[in-house]
Amino acid sequence: MPFIGRVKLSELSAQAVRKFEDRLRAEGRSPAMVRKIIGSLGSLLADAQEQGLAAYNAVRDLRRNRRRGKERNAEKRQRGKFKVGVDIPTPSEIKAIIANAKGRWRPLLITAIFTGLRASELRGLRWRDVDFKTNELHVRQRADRFNEIGKPKSAAGERVVPFGKFVANTLKEWKLECPTSEGDLAFPNGIGKVESLANIINRGLIPAQGTKAKYTGLHALRHFYASWCINRTEDGGLGLPPKVVQERLGHSSITMTYDRYGHLFPRGDDAKELDAAEQALLA
Repeated sequence: MPFIGRVKLSELSAQAVRKFEDRLRAEGRSPAMVRKIIGSLGSLLADAQEQGLAAYNAVRDLRRNRRRGKERNAEKRQRGKFKVGVDIPTPSEIKAIIANAKGRWRPLLITAIFTGLRASELRGLRWRDVDFKTNELHVRQRADRFNEIGKPKSAAGERVVPFGKFVANTLKEWKLECPTSEGDLAFPNGIGKVESLANIINRGLIPAQGTKAKYTGLHALRHFYASWCINRTEDGGLGLPPKVVQERLGHSSITMTYDRYGHLFPRGDDAKELDAAEQALLA
């Protein structure tokens, strides 16, 4: 009532709802509470529409605009192919990041490089989900941009990701120094709370790249992991099948994996494979 109680339904636009939403957040309401309030407003407007009291639902209009924006961004990502040295760090760049990573950022960045976890999944990772007997990470939760812990991005996001001895030894050493956290977090901040993404990037990833930081998002390390999974073993990769790559990355569909990384998979008409096939046939 104090915020929008006097606004006429005919004047309640998507922009007005957005300002209402921003004001709620600015005055201290939690993200969860803001979602509930806007959800309730949307239900009230839907009921008003059914009774012929409102011409349209401004909340639904705002959500529709946001969905369209997300869909456009998804289409752009799918059309653009990630390039090594531009979007995907090269092996030499990854080695430099590992060599330069310091303090509490080192175990986090190494885990990101060799498991491909999303930033939100790393921030929400718990020690109880790190199995040192089998050397596997169990992705069961994530921390959103408001530092709230919740379920993974999708059903496929809840997965098991294996790791090697280098990651295992790094995590074992870090566990001895890790700040105590009520949430049992593997990578908390200094007081045991969820670490902010901005801190990870500005204090961890960017300094680890030296004076000229080419990659300013943690997703670059996830792209490297994907390429490492895909590359042939003779080229230093794991040579995993597409379906396994999809599972490791937690993609909801194989289409998503192909749209983003399909061009990185070895093709049957590559010169090396053609030469080997010809020699085998003619032998």
